[in-house]
Amino acid sequence: MVVGSDISRYPNTPRPTCRGYLHKRTQSAILKGWRKRWFVLKHNGYLHYYKHKKDEGKCRPLEVTKLEGAEIGVDTSLGKPFVFKCIPQSGHRIFYLCATSNQEMKRWLEAMDKAVHP
Repeated sequence: MVVGSDISRYPNTPRPTCRGYLHKRTQSAILKGWRKRWFVLKHNGYLHYYKHKKDEGKCRPLEVTKLEGAEIGVDTSLGKPFVFKCIPQSGHRIFYLCATSNQEMKRWLEAMDKAVHP
């Protein structure tokens, strides 16, 4: 049991549909590149991400994004393998995410597709 997680406080809460480390492209004015982040896709269709795995359930997520109606798919424009993008319906931001393998990328795309079309 993980102390401080939602699962320990609410045992009937469904487990997230997908979770794991992905590299997220950073394009701020100061930082550019890829940052490893812990992503959690919840059953309610919201994608949360944290700086580290240990932060889940202990800290507020760095960001929470609603995936319903989002545009997702493989992206080859960056010249890097296993990259996919997510454009939430709000359209304010494009998330470029990179998995460690083709299998991992497919796992995330399948889970995200279910959240996009509930």
